Amino acid sequence: MPRILIVEDDLSFTALLEDFLKRHQFEVSVAHTIKSGAALLQDELFDLVLLDYRLPDGTGLDVLRLQWVREQGVPIIIMTSFHDIKTAVKAIKHGAYEFITKPVNPDELLMIVRDALRNVGNTSAKIVSTPIVEGTTEEAKKILDHIKLVAPTDMSVVITGESGTGKEQAARMIHENSKRKDGPFIAVDCGALSPELAASEIFGHVKGAFTGAANNKKGKLELASGGTLFLDEVGNLDYEVQIKLLRALQEKEIQPVGSNKTIKTNARIIAATNEDLLFAVRNGTFREDLYHRLNEFKIILLSLRQRREDFDLFVNHFIAQANAELGKSIKGLSPEVKKIFEAYRWPGNLRELKNILKRAVLLTPSEVIEKEALPEEMMLALELQEKNTTDLKAVKEMNERELILKTLQEVRYNKSKAAKLLNIDRTTLYYKMAKYGIEG
Repeated sequence: MPRILIVEDDLSFTALLEDFLKRHQFEVSVAHTIKSGAALLQDELFDLVLLDYRLPDGTGLDVLRLQWVREQGVPIIIMTSFHDIKTAVKAIKHGAYEFITKPVNPDELLMIVRDALRNVGNTSAKIVSTPIVEGTTEEAKKILDHIKLVAPTDMSVVITGESGTGKEQAARMIHENSKRKDGPFIAVDCGALSPELAASEIFGHVKGAFTGAANNKKGKLELASGGTLFLDEVGNLDYEVQIKLLRALQEKEIQPVGSNKTIKTNARIIAATNEDLLFAVRNGTFREDLYHRLNEFKIILLSLRQRREDFDLFVNHFIAQANAELGKSIKGLSPEVKKIFEAYRWPGNLRELKNILKRAVLLTPSEVIEKEALPEEMMLALELQEKNTTDLKAVKEMNERELILKTLQEVRYNKSKAAKLLNIDRTTLYYKMAKYGIEG
């Protein structure tokens, strides 16, 4: 029987969750603060954690930043109000498995919990079951041709594209069509790792190398030897880790943290990023020599907005996939939902489309998905989007917000660097961050 830990300070909501999960054959423990939840996690073994984002003694990010929590590999689902969605997304970047908004839909909660338990332990080394969807346009065919062309070689590959465009699926397709297909495919989310944890995760460590290093640990570069190591969001790696990675790739050997010995490795590297690495090189946050070592071949994935001709193909694919997983027989979208999908900008690209359709398939009682099955946050985002397209001031503010956010991400939220690049002073930057609700 899977064991679930609920960390939530709302006593009545906790009681409802506990009763619901027990009725679906889960063993449940409860804590009401971060301190008591962390104590339970240290003393007992759990298969999953349901964690409220805002708690009396901190936030969900405080739990995700605990190194020993990350090393346990327990999937953590963040529970949050709609107004905390930005911070919940930030939590996912720090290693959370998923987030759900309150009030919680029971069927949606059960689906996410079961998905997480099926993929237990894969928060930093994820297993992807979704195949890349082949499009019909010339641009889509060109991408597939490039994947098939580079796959049989041992060249390092950089895959670029917006979040949710399928970079990991493309990397897996390269691996599965390579001479290394019988070797391991290991994925590391560099965006979710602190500098200390990144070094341990990639290169391994020996017992006693740092506080909490109770045993020797093999790094992902060693584990991927003979196969492929996929470094997602590689631009987030700390500069010192970049130096060690470059040496490892050049010498084909690694030195675990705290060890004087070196270990041979023979892993092919595929890196992915949704930022401009050349911009990072120019600003001194990414090593130029490492960039050229990784960028032996580049594949650029298109956003969903650039693939509108293939939109129906994607919709049908994800509905069929959700039908198979959930035992449903949904046939398509209502005319109203089709109009909504055509108007929406899909900032999360294919990943967002897949998740929204899977949720809608689950919640649809008939054969056609209606508007009522779409998430509230999507509808609110669409309303704001429509307002902004007819309001000149709003359009300017939206563009300014996007520029500030993009700059902050590229300099890893170094406010001095961001202000200098934006040609404003730090006081103005802080004012605009508060105005646009940008955290960091």
